[in-house]
Amino acid sequence: MVSRSYSNLLDLASGQSLGFGRERRRFSRVATVSGALSELDDDNSNSVGSDAPSSLSQERMIIVGNQLPIRSHKRDNGEWYFSWDEDSLLYQLKDGIAQDVEVIYVGSLKEEIDVSEQDDIAQTLLDTFKCVPAFIPPDLFSKFYHGFCKQQLWPLFHYMLPLSPDLGGRFDRSLWQAYVSVNKIFADKVMEVISPDDDFVWVHDYHLMVLPTFLRKRFNSVKLGFFLHSPFPSSEIYRTLPVRDDLLRALLNSDLIGFHTFDYARHFLSCCSRMLGLSYQSKRGYIGLEYYGRTVSIKILPVGIHIGQLQYVLDLPETVSRIAELRDQFRGQTVMLGVDDMDIFKGISLKLLAMEQLLLQHPEMRGKVVLVQIANPARGRGRDVQEVQSETFTAVRRINESFGRQGYNPVVLIDSPLQFYERIAFYVIAECCLVTAVRDGMNLIPYEYIICRQGNEKLNETLGLDQSGPRKSMLVLSEFIGCSPSLSGAIRVNPWNIDAVAEAMDSALMVSEAEKQLRHEKHYKYVSTHDVAYWARSFIQDLERACRDHERKRCWGIGFGLGFRVIALDPSFKKLSVEHIVSAYKRTKSRAILLDYDGAMGSSGSNSISAIPTAETVGLLNSLCRDPKNVVFLVSVKERDILSEWFSSCDRLGLAAEHGYFLRQNREGDWETCISVPDFDWKQTAEPVMRLYMETTDGSTIEIKESSIVWNYQCADPDFGFCQAKELLDHLESVLANEPVSVKSGQHIVEVKPQGVNKGLVAERLLETMQQRGMLPDFVLCIGDDRSDEDMFGVIMSAREGPALSPVAEVFPCTVGQKPSKAKYYLEDTNEILRMLQGLANASEQATRNSLPPSPANTSATTE
Repeated sequence: MVSRSYSNLLDLASGQSLGFGRERRRFSRVATVSGALSELDDDNSNSVGSDAPSSLSQERMIIVGNQLPIRSHKRDNGEWYFSWDEDSLLYQLKDGIAQDVEVIYVGSLKEEIDVSEQDDIAQTLLDTFKCVPAFIPPDLFSKFYHGFCKQQLWPLFHYMLPLSPDLGGRFDRSLWQAYVSVNKIFADKVMEVISPDDDFVWVHDYHLMVLPTFLRKRFNSVKLGFFLHSPFPSSEIYRTLPVRDDLLRALLNSDLIGFHTFDYARHFLSCCSRMLGLSYQSKRGYIGLEYYGRTVSIKILPVGIHIGQLQYVLDLPETVSRIAELRDQFRGQTVMLGVDDMDIFKGISLKLLAMEQLLLQHPEMRGKVVLVQIANPARGRGRDVQEVQSETFTAVRRINESFGRQGYNPVVLIDSPLQFYERIAFYVIAECCLVTAVRDGMNLIPYEYIICRQGNEKLNETLGLDQSGPRKSMLVLSEFIGCSPSLSGAIRVNPWNIDAVAEAMDSALMVSEAEKQLRHEKHYKYVSTHDVAYWARSFIQDLERACRDHERKRCWGIGFGLGFRVIALDPSFKKLSVEHIVSAYKRTKSRAILLDYDGAMGSSGSNSISAIPTAETVGLLNSLCRDPKNVVFLVSVKERDILSEWFSSCDRLGLAAEHGYFLRQNREGDWETCISVPDFDWKQTAEPVMRLYMETTDGSTIEIKESSIVWNYQCADPDFGFCQAKELLDHLESVLANEPVSVKSGQHIVEVKPQGVNKGLVAERLLETMQQRGMLPDFVLCIGDDRSDEDMFGVIMSAREGPALSPVAEVFPCTVGQKPSKAKYYLEDTNEILRMLQGLANASEQATRNSLPPSPANTSATTE
């Protein structure tokens, strides 16, 4: 469905309403514009309605990035010149999108556009390139990009902490506000063109990390993917960011989050665990985070390169000519190549130090080995860039003065911009490619090098190579870059270890020709099959899978600002109406009420330590128990002595302790056991094992009950506690394999208890007790808050089909909080539960008053 606002934009762009068919339009690659139009009417910019169905259903992809894949410059006559930027990843990934899918780009332009020209250019870009430009005021863009992105996020994501003002930017609230404001502008632009029921949105990189929240807030069921092209730091680094939770929650408003490597994904998942208390699961090869009923999928796949573009450039006459020139220039010498941006994370100076060490240790290589270092202009700016440049120039000068001679410089530094074909030519003649970055999200230089070293017929003829002969290449890669795991034939190094890098350079030069061929063949097979089209296609397929259940679930939003999130639940799951349950309560005559105490009625908030029931809670329970139509049971994980003390004033209240192992019908009754356990000798085996893990896991505790033993790691380090819990679970299952017990893990616990003990037993016993009393329940209320209560819900729901309940029984299984559950109803928190129970208690008291005979005074007055 095409939104009205999108149709309006198209009308303005073309002067008439455009119809969209399934056939994809072909556009010219260049456009020129002049003049201006009036401002766009954006009164309906937030509209998500549509006037009529569109044939574009499920055939549009909106790609959002910081910059549009457009080249632009202004000619002398004042006209703007636009063309596709074929080097842009956003443009290249279209090769992985089906031909019948319309692609729309949202992003900013590299050039500053005068306000008077913005409307004209926006319409031209939309009409000609299907691009929607986001025009950011220059001062706001500077704070957003050069401020928050480059001074705070970029250094932090590359493990650089602002320990002093000289080491990266300290957190600045005004820069953060600019970052949020720019993300909001991007969101508004997406809203102008999106058809939320049909379109997929793919957001790219750290510049737009809060954009998912703005889109999810406007369209709860938007199909949204996000890919991070930079590293994601470890939790110890990331947690220093003051807005850490805001960024995590914003990313979790995506349906699919992509990372280049498992390390980056692992760090993200660890941050979600430590800071938001979320855990992840891996099912059938897919990793997912459960977030308020939504499954946020995690994608791990390094991006590839556009091989067709490289092969096209390799065939150019100027490329072949340049290769021939370089071959003659470096004849008789072995060329090692480095291609890096001039920034602090690329490790250029470390590479130069290793080269210096190589020449010191191996004098025989002087005059034979050359390091060509191509230094691209830095993307950021600041004093750190100047320091890198100064250090690089100094190192190059020192090495060339120490080891150079007439006609030979061991290091050739190229710091002026190169044409792409010139860089390709250096790839072709280099025997080894060196990447010594200290931290880099991906780095595609090695991929480009591999493809160029494969060559083609024309290059083979130029270089005098056998057309059918094997190709060869060598890579020395830093272990801190994203492409390193996928290139297993490379020599991996720690770039900080200068000696090790020098040794790796020597090994790369000395390795046999056959070994070089095998390594090249292995790398080429991977790079050629995992290109940018493969990457895009794989991501989109996983995004479609992640969004498959959108139509089936009911969604609504909660929270304010960047804390906004969407609840996604089964359509049959709804909030329990107090009026509805009170009405059912009043018209029924035989009621079973089953209440979980821990978490559902007790003081279980994060700021509460005490679980002792309040006077209000005890009073409510007594009011319900006094009604002869009610049988009330309270279930808890607590020990029976504690429950007896807490509820000593509740005469008719049934109690179930330790998950239902112990039961008591009322205060005068004796405690019974639900199942027969011959002995608890297994405790002598389980307790020493648990104590071992308690002693080795700081913050963990053991609780020894009559029927069970619980190891709790809620106050321990979450990652270490989780790992220890898995080990403890395996350990206990092994040593207790022949004992009649079950070993289970729960929320921050590992518990050993007799087999068959669960809260579902309490529900079964309650229904049996009422049957024995001749009461056939026509009203059942069951309230719980965690996974252990799901057994109660299951028994209650299945009892509807059997003889234990009246055929017209009204059943209310209710959980606490909006989350996936067997229960059909929910209440938000303990306060809402108490208010609901108060409503039931008031109904009982009113019914009791109505059933009393009139007082003598009232009788005589009526007679008179």
